[in-house]
Amino acid sequence: MAISFPVSVPSVGDIVDTRFSMIDAVGVGESPYTFSQEVYEHPGKRWAIEVQLAPMLRADAEEWVAFLASLRGRRGTFLLGDRAGATARGTPTGSPLVNGASQTGGTLITDGWTNGTAILKLGDWIQLGTTSTSRLHKVIQAANSDGSGNATLELWPGPRTAPADNAVITVASTKSVWRLAENLRSYSIGSASIYGLTFAAVEAL
Repeated sequence: MAISFPVSVPSVGDIVDTRFSMIDAVGVGESPYTFSQEVYEHPGKRWAIEVQLAPMLRADAEEWVAFLASLRGRRGTFLLGDRAGATARGTPTGSPLVNGASQTGGTLITDGWTNGTAILKLGDWIQLGTTSTSRLHKVIQAANSDGSGNATLELWPGPRTAPADNAVITVASTKSVWRLAENLRSYSIGSASIYGLTFAAVEAL
């Protein structure tokens, strides 16, 4: 059976360290004489990650080696989220939805939350899209729902492609779709056949 992307990461082994990087496409021109600056913010924004796995014996490690091989370098994609942030610090109850089409940028109007609730705290995640369109967005301003369950979210990054009206907002075990940062994949085999694996990826936009 042909592999269908995005794939899921193996369920065995432990991710012991994940480094998230936020990248904005901002150009700065500076005068060499006065040091005055001109700043231009381009629309490009994306996440990058570096993942380190705990040392593993071959039985578990080979599942990760096969996973990396299946990606065919930067060709394939996979789903991964912030395991430490799988549960929001706020109380995101209700059935949250995007409220209105044609929304891009850093602000997202939403509805369907439980009325009058501190739904999301600083740093909580939401996910827009599913499978190959899954995207992670970080909440950068605490959000409360009003008496009708409406809330405006400030996000980084904002949606690049406008989600549909009434698109579902995922608030638990959120994920994004990634591709490897380079085609090279490598792993080490130490004494007692202990395997070491690390890899880096960027959002698949």
